[in-house]
Amino acid sequence: MPYAHIRGWGKYVPPNVVTNDDLARKINTTDEWIRTRTGIAERRIAGEGETAVTMGIQAAREALQMADVDPAEVDLVIAATATPDRIFPATACMIQDAIGAQGGAFDLSAGCSGFIYALSVAAKMIEAGQVRRALVVGTEALSHITDWSDRTTCVLFGDGAGAFYLEADEEPGGLLAFELGSDGSGGHLLTGPIVGNSYTPAVAPELSRQYLVMHGRAVYRFATRVMGQAAEKALRRAGLSVEDIDLFIPHQANLRIIESAAKHLKLPMEKVYVNIHRYGNTSAASIPVACCEAVEEGRLNPNDTVVMVGFGAGLTWAAAVAQWPKEVGRRARSKPRAARSWLRNQRARLLSMRHRLGHQVDELLEAGLNLSRSKEEAQEQ
Repeated sequence: MPYAHIRGWGKYVPPNVVTNDDLARKINTTDEWIRTRTGIAERRIAGEGETAVTMGIQAAREALQMADVDPAEVDLVIAATATPDRIFPATACMIQDAIGAQGGAFDLSAGCSGFIYALSVAAKMIEAGQVRRALVVGTEALSHITDWSDRTTCVLFGDGAGAFYLEADEEPGGLLAFELGSDGSGGHLLTGPIVGNSYTPAVAPELSRQYLVMHGRAVYRFATRVMGQAAEKALRRAGLSVEDIDLFIPHQANLRIIESAAKHLKLPMEKVYVNIHRYGNTSAASIPVACCEAVEEGRLNPNDTVVMVGFGAGLTWAAAVAQWPKEVGRRARSKPRAARSWLRNQRARLLSMRHRLGHQVDELLEAGLNLSRSKEEAQEQ
């Protein structure tokens, strides 16, 4: 049986930094109020032209460059996002086109748990032999659905993207186990914009149609209950225990929730990775961005056992246990590798242009046929 191994990882965060003091100049809040309740000091906010698609493309390219793999060899692209550019086409399809991948592509929506949900789908498809190479992207532009006059939510969220490239290998290891769960009865506690004109969900008819809405205290209670439990269940599935954890990477939603999960697991904070102070809650991008930074900081090393766990809208929760790859030291900074990546990106652009041109030719031919039929019908009359 093939095993799904992580071979590449990448991230993208917008350069636009918004600090707590910046928010305090616009709404009734303070840096101290935000820090003490959330642990957040600043967040990245998408600039003009930056969307879930554009950020996801950047993270995907970095992951593929690290693995030094040709995007044309990727069999599957899954994008985990709650903020797609459009309902359809899927964000994954647009990322696939931009990077030059050739296989299947679809989106997965499970809120902040989405990246691990998507990771589990890709891993199981690799284990089943359906695909050999998969790209999983968590990408969010939460600032696009945030009510910036609501101090209970606008201080929490940020934008960004992270990606893992997975590959089949006969050697045991890689992604070892998952634990997924949901409780739809709590769906009204964390919701996004309503789509459509006539349908108003019965679970929350009073909620805003435009923005993200959260019942913070209820979500907090839910998160502190499920985070540690999900991690424990995933560890049992992997045949491991808490003592085997080298690094715990939780969803970066709230520092107090992270500390509560660590306390439940009896893990010292030295084994817990935290970067919420820099980015806030980036939903499905949170865990892959944290993994990338943990590697950069020397906190996540070859052969380490890492546990990733998240919770989010749905309500959903998810945990994954993985053995970090042996070749974690390989970096995508060498000139030959960077040159290959550049050439592959150019080929992807040319391939996309060729396909688009083909669609345009088809449309012109169809228009010509329709015009011809119209003339024939007019002559017959």
